Amino acid sequence: MGLFMEFIEVLLYTFRDVLPILLLIIIFQVAVLRQPIPHLKKVILGGVYVVVGLSLFLIGLEKALFPIGKIMATQLSSPAFIGQTENEVLNWRSYYWIYIFAALIGFSTTIAEPSLIAVAIKASEVSAGTISHLGLRIIVAIGVAFALVLGTFRIVTGTPLYIYILAGYIVVIIQTIFAPKKLIALAYDSGGVTTSTVTVPLVAALGLGLSSVVPGRNPATDGFGLIAFASLFPIITVLGYAQFMELKIKLLKKIKTENDAI
Repeated sequence: MGLFMEFIEVLLYTFRDVLPILLLIIIFQVAVLRQPIPHLKKVILGGVYVVVGLSLFLIGLEKALFPIGKIMATQLSSPAFIGQTENEVLNWRSYYWIYIFAALIGFSTTIAEPSLIAVAIKASEVSAGTISHLGLRIIVAIGVAFALVLGTFRIVTGTPLYIYILAGYIVVIIQTIFAPKKLIALAYDSGGVTTSTVTVPLVAALGLGLSSVVPGRNPATDGFGLIAFASLFPIITVLGYAQFMELKIKLLKKIKTENDAI
């Protein structure tokens, strides 16, 4: 009964949040376009599915994903697990299991990210298959995996967040100058879609759980920031892959030209 009442409460909050979007669409359709809403019954049914689905998803995050991420981070970084005594000086190398876990959770959640899947499919369609949707997802997932390893290292060592973000965007700017122009926008979008429904809850829980266990860290100041890493580094990996492929194509063309000349 308690779970049902919680669902009803979340359902009402979700409907309140979705209501402005529905009103905006109705106002534009009726007052601006002055056209009846096409397939009204399907639209209403779809709206119900959206509200109910979002409500169930939010409850699932609260009941499962957030606790799992936090518990795993806490267990993997506890002094008893890493073999660190209470008075021992903090050594970032002792947390290698948390780095491995962060990389794997970053890769696996990104591969399963619905937003990234949608973007990858569209990119493959508009490029007539030149851009592989699976290849793009793997490259982005590698970027997120590296981002979470670096982000958890930052939490363990307590170094300032802005140093990593500043250095990362300097790399992105340099890459943008030299990368193939047709893939720059896709690379930037790839960074944005990684921080969505599947990735964000686990990444946030990972950061909060880790910062609550590492000595001298504060969840309020050190626990956040992993999502920023997860948005930035996929841009670097996609641009880097684009530059690598462009260089490879040029090299193959050069070899072919030399062979033809012989």
